[in-house]
Amino acid sequence: MTRHKSLLLSAVVAAAAASGAAVAAPETYTIDSSHTYPSFKAAHIGGISFWRGKIDKNSGAVTLDRAAKTGSIEILMDMTSIDFGHEKMNEHARKDDIFDVAKYPNATYKSTRVVFTGDTITSVEGNLTLHGVTKPVTLTVNQFKCIPHPFYKREVCGADASAVIDRTEFGVGYGVGKTIPDGKVTLEIQVEALKDEAAGPG
Repeated sequence: MTRHKSLLLSAVVAAAAASGAAVAAPETYTIDSSHTYPSFKAAHIGGISFWRGKIDKNSGAVTLDRAAKTGSIEILMDMTSIDFGHEKMNEHARKDDIFDVAKYPNATYKSTRVVFTGDTITSVEGNLTLHGVTKPVTLTVNQFKCIPHPFYKREVCGADASAVIDRTEFGVGYGVGKTIPDGKVTLEIQVEALKDEAAGPG
């Protein structure tokens, strides 16, 4: 092989490697807290109806590597912002016999594995920390979609995810076995995350 051909081959290989690295690079997104709503549904007084509430303040980040079919998700939920739409219930929920937000002001969800089916996320395995207790929780992703944001001109991804937990496993057992049949709570997380802008020249 001539020196010219060798140099040309090296350049092609280097360009291909650089192109592959660019395609495989993970993309990062910041959760849009104004369009993200961790919420829950739990039985009320003998299971005759359901209380629904949400966490008004949240933050977090998402990383996606579509080529490698991997990613990560982390959401922080400010439990002092819990909102049932009923102020007396909000005040009680913050007290030490339920969520004890003075001692445990935050709950977190951190993924350990993001499961893809094709190009779509279909479930997320991870750990939920609530009331100072950490337990594995798998979220079923009912919908996942990414589009160009019409205002910010960057990609935005959204998802609707859900899971059922037993709150007694997290040390939140108020009313269970007395006025409430069990500690089952349905978690629902509607999340939107905006792709981070690429860093400029250093």
